[in-house]
Amino acid sequence: MAYPLFTRVVLREDLPEYQLYRGDVATIVDQHEGGEGEETGYSLEVFNAVGETIAVIVVAESKIEPLKKNEIFHVRRLDELAAA
Repeated sequence: MAYPLFTRVVLREDLPEYQLYRGDVATIVDQHEGGEGEETGYSLEVFNAVGETIAVIVVAESKIEPLKKNEIFHVRRLDELAAA
């Protein structure tokens, strides 16, 4: 599935190296075509609850999925990031 730029997506799995977790929401800011036999990738911008950027990461398309109408946002603390 090709996602348009600035689409909000949800992470399908934990990414502990970025302190991000399954269900966190991000915005697509760039697409990276994979080479032959490689998966398409996306640059994602992740924001905190007040709209400040906390991470820009690149992930494979299989690590994201579209938001669904029957989902609701949930807030969690970023204590680990605040301490850094």
